[in-house]
Amino acid sequence: MTCDAPHDDSAIEHRRRRLLFRATHRGTKENDIMIGGFVAGRLDTLGHAEMDALEAVMELPDTDLADWLTGRRPLDPAADTPMLREIMTHVAAGGAHRR
Repeated sequence: MTCDAPHDDSAIEHRRRRLLFRATHRGTKENDIMIGGFVAGRLDTLGHAEMDALEAVMELPDTDLADWLTGRRPLDPAADTPMLREIMTHVAAGGAHRR
């Protein structure tokens, strides 16, 4: 099994880099800063389950994400996930500005 470890490490690092790129190239600067800042701060610690949850959040429409993350609209219960809540907490604490 140890011979698979380098491949696994390489695959997870590739996935993390891909997630960071997606998070910082959303299509709107506002979301790039909010979501990208969150991902950049946690990139090295994201496990597979967290990456799955983050990818699901990033499938949501940009306009909805921007509205929910900035508090312009209440979070839609259908989109309410622990990962989205974590991003919202990060943004509310001013973490979106740290990149």
